[in-house]
Amino acid sequence: MNIISFPKIGLTLNINPVAFSIGTKPIYWYALIILTGFLLGLLFVYKTCEKRGIKKDYIWDIALIGLVFGIIGARIYYVLFALDEFDSFVDMFKIWNGGLAIYGGIIGAAISTFIYCKIRKISVPKVFDVCAPGLLIGQAIGRFGNFVNAEVFGGETNSLLGMSINGNTPVHPLFLYESLWNIIGFIIILLFCDKKKRDGQVFCFYILWYSLGRLFLEGMRNPKYILYVIPNVLGISQLVALILIIASASVLIYMHLKKYN
Repeated sequence: MNIISFPKIGLTLNINPVAFSIGTKPIYWYALIILTGFLLGLLFVYKTCEKRGIKKDYIWDIALIGLVFGIIGARIYYVLFALDEFDSFVDMFKIWNGGLAIYGGIIGAAISTFIYCKIRKISVPKVFDVCAPGLLIGQAIGRFGNFVNAEVFGGETNSLLGMSINGNTPVHPLFLYESLWNIIGFIIILLFCDKKKRDGQVFCFYILWYSLGRLFLEGMRNPKYILYVIPNVLGISQLVALILIIASASVLIYMHLKKYN
């Protein structure tokens, strides 16, 4: 049980990470929240895909395959940069003990989607554009899984949204900051996705927007939740975010300039 409070706004919650049990098997809120985010993101994409030229049947296939490869990618990404946390090779497969990285999940799902589109001869950029808003929905909701687990928070703060965990000094609620950032990105995409000039622009904006937020928020994170590429200097997620910002911005600029050629 975790006691999570926001002292400045007078809100206190007693949260048990376990939602319920089936026999002796606990079912965690984290898993339920992640699943909810996935399903709501999928529902949005399913409802809007045909308007944007992609058949609904394709979306089911892409979602299910992407879910599997997303989990695999998220685990591989985490394990590669946290090898010292595992006592044996078998422990690397125990995802129920925690350890999934969102960038790995995006990479895994993107690769499986790319292969699927090539096999079915569907436009890859168009599919990625259709899926981008759903990804933001899933990520915005999924971050609340970190909230119920009382994890992924920043340094100490006296701000209005300062979050106290089990009576400790308030810290930055990074889960909330990132969730709000994703919601804003989702709204921007809704306002402008129908005005795009080329397929692929929406997905590139998604990558740019998410990576910008992640670059700054990762720097605010408590060090024990950072996977470092340079110990205590640069987190792997910050490095990946910087690379993706440069790559996505370059592609967007290229697309913009190309339309005038």
